[in-house]
Amino acid sequence: MILEQETVLSMENISKGFNGIPVLKDISFSLEKGEVHALMGGNGAGKSTLMKILTGIYAADSGKIFIDGKEVEIKTPEDARRNYISMIFQEFSLIPTLTVAQNVFLTRESKKGNFLDDKSDVKKTEELLKELEVDIKATDLVGELGVGYWQMTEIAKALSQETKILVMDEPTSSLTKKETEVLFEFIEKLKKKGYTIVYISHRMEEIFQVCDRITILRDGRIVATENIADTNMETVISHIIGSNLNKTLEYHTREYNRTAEPMIEIKNLNTPKLSNINLKVVPGEILGLAGLMGSGRTELARAIFGIDPITSGEILIQGKARRIRKPKDAIKAGIALIPEDRRIQGLVLAHSVKDNICLPQLDKLAKPFLINDTIANAAAKQYVERLRIKTDNIHKLAALLSGGNQQKIVLAKWLANHPDILILDEPTIGVDIQAKTEILDIVRELADSGKSIIIISSELPELLAVSDRLLVMHGGTIVKEYYRQEINKEEELQHAIQGF
Repeated sequence: MILEQETVLSMENISKGFNGIPVLKDISFSLEKGEVHALMGGNGAGKSTLMKILTGIYAADSGKIFIDGKEVEIKTPEDARRNYISMIFQEFSLIPTLTVAQNVFLTRESKKGNFLDDKSDVKKTEELLKELEVDIKATDLVGELGVGYWQMTEIAKALSQETKILVMDEPTSSLTKKETEVLFEFIEKLKKKGYTIVYISHRMEEIFQVCDRITILRDGRIVATENIADTNMETVISHIIGSNLNKTLEYHTREYNRTAEPMIEIKNLNTPKLSNINLKVVPGEILGLAGLMGSGRTELARAIFGIDPITSGEILIQGKARRIRKPKDAIKAGIALIPEDRRIQGLVLAHSVKDNICLPQLDKLAKPFLINDTIANAAAKQYVERLRIKTDNIHKLAALLSGGNQQKIVLAKWLANHPDILILDEPTIGVDIQAKTEILDIVRELADSGKSIIIISSELPELLAVSDRLLVMHGGTIVKEYYRQEINKEEELQHAIQGF
C-alpha cells in the first residue's frame, strides 16, 4: 500500500528519437511516494529509454522533469544521483576482476587520508548483503559468481547510495525463486521506509504480487495507467500487445519416435562441478533441464559445448563417441549453444545484425580470403525473415535492437550453421510475452524438423509448455526424470526442484 498520495516525480511531455525514428512520443509519467510502480510493455515499447532519460543516460528531445514539484535538469547520471535516483540496469555494469565490495563502491570508495579504505567498504557491503540475505561474501570476485549473484550485487550497489527513487529493470531475470522472494521482502521494507520503486518486468505474476500501480507503454506511447487492484492479467496483456493473447503457454503433445537412435547421448560424464551425468535426446525431442541456480544446469551445457573441462565420461553423437574439448569440437559435431547471457556471451553488440548472424560461418562465406557479401547478405536476410527479427535493415547495430530481437539474432546465428543439436540456456530471459511466444514456437518448429533440443529455463510454465521430457538437477547431478504427461501441475515440478 502507498504510504501517502504525494507525487515525488513527474515527467511531462517527454519525447525521444534515434536517427529520426521516434521512440517516445509525448510521455507523461508520475510516481507517488512509497509506491512500487510497474512499467510494462513489449520489447521496444520505450520502457528502458524512458528510464534512461530519468537517470541521465539519454537526453530527452523535449519535455520536463519535476522532483517534489521542482523542475530539475537531468543530463548526466551524476545529475540523477544528486536527485537521489538510481537504476539497476538489465545489462550488468560490474567489473568481473573486482570484488563485490569494490563493485558496490566503485568511484565512491572510502578513504583514510590519501589511501583507499577497503576494510570500511567491505564492512558496509557485508551489512548490505546480510540485509538482503544474499549468500555471497563482500570479498568474492564478481567474475567467479553466477549471473544471479551479479544481479544481487547490482542491487546492493544501487542501495548503497542515498537513493529515494530506485528503478529496477528486470531485477529477477536471473534469480531463483528463493532469491526472488527475498528481494520482494526487501522491496516491502523499502516501501515502508518511503522509498519509491519503478519495477520493469515481463513477468506478470511478479507485477501483481509486488506492485501498487502499473503504466503500460506500446509503440512509444502510454496506453494505460491503473491501480493493480483495478486490473487483471488479461487486460494488461491486451494493452501490451494491442489485442487479446490467444496463444498461451500450454503444452501440446508432440509426435516423435522415443525409441529412435539418440542424436546425443551422454554416459557417466564428470567434471569438477558435475557428477555421473547420463542422458539421451532423440531426434525431434525437446528435453527440459530444471533446477535451482547452482544445480548444474548451465555447467552441463558448458561441458557439452566444450567450454568446461570433462574429467571422465563419453559424449556420443548419433552413436559415435566424439572428443569434445573446446567449442570448435562441439560445432564440428553439430552442436550449438545459445548462452545464458546473450549480451556478453552470445552477441558482438558493436557489430551489425548481419555480422552477428554470419559469425559462426565465416569460413564458408570467404572466397577465398574475403567475405562474399552477396551470400552473406542473403543468409542474414533469410534468417531475419524466418525468425521475424524486427530491424530496419541487416546493417543495424545489434546493440540498438530490443532484448527479444537480440535473442533471435543469437538463434539465427547458430541456425545459419545448420546444427543438429541445440542447447538453449534461458532463451527467453528478459523478453516480452509476444517475443517469448515466438521464440518457443521457433523451438517447437526446430524440433519438428528433426533437431534435438536441450532447453534450460528458470520459468517453470515455459519449461512445462515446451518440453517433451524433463530432467531435474540438484548438486551437479540428475535426480529425477519425467515425461511431460506425468506432471499435472507446476507445483509438482517445483517440489521436485526444491528437493521435497
